[in-house]
Amino acid sequence: MLESVYAQMGAGTLSLLLCTLASLLLGLGVASVYLYRTVSSKSFAVTLALLPVMVQSVIFLVNGSLGTGIAVMGAFSLVRFRSIPGSAREIGSIFFAMAIGLATGMGYLLYAVLFFALVGAAMLLLSCCRFGEPGAGEQELKVTIPENLDYNGLFDDLFAEYAGRCELLKVRTTNMGSLFELCYRIRISDRKREKEFLDQLRCRNGNLPIVLGRLSPSQDVL
Repeated sequence: MLESVYAQMGAGTLSLLLCTLASLLLGLGVASVYLYRTVSSKSFAVTLALLPVMVQSVIFLVNGSLGTGIAVMGAFSLVRFRSIPGSAREIGSIFFAMAIGLATGMGYLLYAVLFFALVGAAMLLLSCCRFGEPGAGEQELKVTIPENLDYNGLFDDLFAEYAGRCELLKVRTTNMGSLFELCYRIRISDRKREKEFLDQLRCRNGNLPIVLGRLSPSQDVL
């Protein structure tokens, strides 16, 4: 099943065209899987679709030639990639496309198709289910307090009364350092007492801004 196409028809023009076509089709499939329930730029989607073809072309060039492989490795080592940190899903999709390009470049078209089908189905299935998502009912709470208050243990009694789970995620200064913004990850025990909980926080922080909502999507990073 995994026998190389080269062993059957040689590394000629027909095999090159066949592998290139397979890379293009599977690259479009990888991009489609990534774009499912994901907001992305067009440039990243196009790059993801063409990445298998580019990797496959490099593999064709270095196939069976040690000298060419070393030359290509040296050329790629001169390239410096500068970009903002991507999400875990973006990095996983890039490796997904590269693996398909490696398989088609070596002529294992059947393996590339099976790999795409299995991994693509797994990615779609895990995206649809709640695997890896925060626990049900967990929210993000941002509380602003004056700089003269010590935030350590400031709301512990309120969290013990109203929240079943609480974790301080980060602290940052605002308004030229005159205020602190505390970011918590909490799970309110009784949603009917949510307003009462916020009222108690307002009394404690001097009626400064309080934000309670869903967990920030920016946490989807490595």
